[in-house]
Amino acid sequence: MRGSAEPYVPYVEPIAGGAWWTIGAAALDAGVGTVVLAGGLGVTAGLIVALKKRYGTGVPLPPRGRGRFLRLLGITVALVAVAGTVLGYFGLGELTVPIACAMVGVALILLSSQLDERVFLAAGGGLMVLGAVGALLALDSAGNMYPQGLVGLVAGGILWLAGAYRTGLLDEARQRVRH
Repeated sequence: MRGSAEPYVPYVEPIAGGAWWTIGAAALDAGVGTVVLAGGLGVTAGLIVALKKRYGTGVPLPPRGRGRFLRLLGITVALVAVAGTVLGYFGLGELTVPIACAMVGVALILLSSQLDERVFLAAGGGLMVLGAVGALLALDSAGNMYPQGLVGLVAGGILWLAGAYRTGLLDEARQRVRH
């Protein structure tokens, strides 16, 4: 975080983390998946509430930053949709989630320069590596547990941690534990 400055778009990581957690929980058995999903949605809601109390809506993006942010978001979503369709057409649908994870990682790396946040570089790199590992696991295993479950749950955790770090919530929690 840039000193004591308020972050741009403070809810990006918690919302994206919740979406990835949902993808991962969908690969689990019904009973366990429901409990895991509920826990993840609770974490997402808790992060959003904490950030809302701390920052409100955050500071506005720099001039032309909103358009660039929305373009990057739109292009990433479109590429993920096209990749999922193409991979499904060629019988490689198990690679959809890992490839999408890597694409989101690339988007975070591009977002890091726009928002001047180094934590996006680390999170983006982590998602790219996770996507590559998930693709290898998808090609070497049957079922959705590894390529969808593991990738989705770990990606959600990475994004939640990145968001908590970037917005100062981890520092605040660390100070509370010490006192």
